[in-house]
Amino acid sequence: MTGKERMQRILKHQPVDRIGLFEHFWNDTYKTWYEQGHVPGGQSFEDHFQFDMQECWAFNLVADLDFKQQVVAEDEDTITFLDGNGAILRRHKFHDTTPEHVDFTVKEREDWEKIKPLLLNPDPRRINFEGYRKVKKAAADAGRFFVWSGVNVFECIHPVCGHENMLVGMALDPDWVRDMAETYAKLTVELQKILFEQEGYPDGIWYYEDMGYKGSPFMSPQMYRDIIKPSHIYTIHYAKEHNLPVIMHSCGFVEPLLPDMIDAGIDCLQVIEIKAGMDLLKLHKLYGDRISFMGGIDVRTLYTNDRQVVLEELEKKIPLVKQGYNYVLHSDHSIPKTVDYEVYRYFIDKGLELGRYEEFSE
Repeated sequence: MTGKERMQRILKHQPVDRIGLFEHFWNDTYKTWYEQGHVPGGQSFEDHFQFDMQECWAFNLVADLDFKQQVVAEDEDTITFLDGNGAILRRHKFHDTTPEHVDFTVKEREDWEKIKPLLLNPDPRRINFEGYRKVKKAAADAGRFFVWSGVNVFECIHPVCGHENMLVGMALDPDWVRDMAETYAKLTVELQKILFEQEGYPDGIWYYEDMGYKGSPFMSPQMYRDIIKPSHIYTIHYAKEHNLPVIMHSCGFVEPLLPDMIDAGIDCLQVIEIKAGMDLLKLHKLYGDRISFMGGIDVRTLYTNDRQVVLEELEKKIPLVKQGYNYVLHSDHSIPKTVDYEVYRYFIDKGLELGRYEEFSE
């Protein structure tokens, strides 16, 4: 069975030979494992680990495409810069981190109206046609499930105005935030139309949408329903019109939002972050008849580089979540370079061993 066939079945909860397999890594991990000789130079991790999926991030949604980043400050370890969204960000020079949000030009509706016109035209310059074409072909040649990947509206908005301004806006000026969401939803779909009509459709859509932090979503379920969900429905509806299943990633605690996310049309939830309060076994029990799951294996067990600790985490979860043919093995966060290659390989081997369906026959 190919990865494409396997993922198609898992997203439809159909009998399959084993659970799926995919993973994300920090860039430092690629460099370290290549340098250590574990992965041959030039070989992708998708090929090396025989992942069932491959993704391509094809869009640039920065507001001003022509803006050249301007360095605002620099020290020994960090660089602070102004970007095309009018945001001032601080990034570490020597290792992968999420950029620190320092300040924003857009803080309220009036500021947004100044940059909104930049986002109304689905400019083809925003699309990496060649990159999409190459990854699509590589996935097809390897028999992998190929997804277009990119951010949805919540992840489009906060790089422009910051989480604080966005969340205050949800409370005090919800029409402003709703307008931002609708603007990005329409832009995303129009760009997808241009790309897919020229280069062909993917096998599925993967949206990144970090809507929670430790112990709580960034917004109440009612705010999600009123402000964000309509744009999720809009973007997901376009995918479903073309028979494309939708995977949605969210770090943080998003359990209270999940019923509405399912209602909006997602087919799979990823990454199910344990340290934020998410519980894979609970969610699988509650919603496993409606969606598939990817992730929910505590990456901190891999941090230990102790195979017994990793095995105990896998044995606690895989036999249960594989029931229903709707699970893809993945940690609950990107793999850092501090994880030993051999331990990650053990994680895969044991996870897939536990995730086999002995009764399956083609």
